[in-house]
Amino acid sequence: MTELTLDAANRVIAGTLERGRALGLKPLTVAVVDAAGSLIALQRSDTSPAIRPQVAQAKASGAVAMGVSSRKLGEMAVDRPHFIAGVTPFAPHGLVPVAGGVIVIGQGGAVIGGVGVSGDTSDNDEACALAGIAAAGLTAQA
Repeated sequence: MTELTLDAANRVIAGTLERGRALGLKPLTVAVVDAAGSLIALQRSDTSPAIRPQVAQAKASGAVAMGVSSRKLGEMAVDRPHFIAGVTPFAPHGLVPVAGGVIVIGQGGAVIGGVGVSGDTSDNDEACALAGIAAAGLTAQA
C-alpha cells in the first residue's frame, strides 16, 4: 500500500475500538491521518469526553510530522523539553508527547499515515492503536 485509504482507515478504527472493548478500557477516540498529517477518519466512542478528538488527532499528526511515535516524542520531551516546547506551535494540530500516536508504514518503508488514540492510559491507547493497525493488515513503525 502506498497511501492510507478511507477504507483502510476505517478498518484501523474498527480494530482499535474492538481491542479497547475486549480489554474493557474507557471509551476511546481514534484518529487516522495521512502522510501529511491531514485527517482521513475519526470516531469517538459513546461517552468519550469532548476533548478526545483533538488529543487523538494531535497524537497522530504530531507523530507523522516529527517522524517518530508520540511515545518517542515523550522521551524527547524529557531529554529536550525546550525543543518540544519550541516546535509544538508549528504543528498544525499540536503535539501530545505521550504514547498513543503511531506511524503507519507502507511499501518500501515509506510513511503513509498515523493513528492516534485517546481515552485510557497512554500505554493502553498505544496498544489499541497497534492492534488496529495490525487488524487492518498494515504495519506500524518500529
